[in-house]
Amino acid sequence: MTDSPLAHTDRSGHARMVDVSQKAVTLREAVARARVRMTNEAMHAIQAGDLPKGEVLATARIAGIQAAKRTSELIPMCHPLPLTLVEVSVETDSQLPGVRIEALVRCEARTGVEMEALTAASVAALTVVDMAKSADRWMTVEGVELVRKEGGKSGALERPAGR
Repeated sequence: MTDSPLAHTDRSGHARMVDVSQKAVTLREAVARARVRMTNEAMHAIQAGDLPKGEVLATARIAGIQAAKRTSELIPMCHPLPLTLVEVSVETDSQLPGVRIEALVRCEARTGVEMEALTAASVAALTVVDMAKSADRWMTVEGVELVRKEGGKSGALERPAGR
């Protein structure tokens, strides 16, 4: 029962994994970002490496990479993908103040890597919160968003300005 106008539901309206076997294998790439807003003091403690759980930025980078690789285990209808590249950038930004995260994910597959990029950015942000919560209990994860994607039937798409 797969004849539904909605790709992720069957004719009865039940959620299902989409059959992508007829799609072409193409190079797929996605970029996502997130921010963690915090006090100046917490950001300076991260920069100085003065937190009890250790080096925040490197740990968040690694957590983001691991998360991208495990996305299909976390999000029920995601296909497991043969990722060929995961890059996660985690940097402090005094203008927030806080941390900016960007994740780039690439593979050659029949379906896109948007969820992997979003998962990488989200988990990296959550790792910053976990590692730095002793310096600021009330940090905020915000702006988790897809920035751009390439590959597949829809080709290259970039987030419109102001969205």
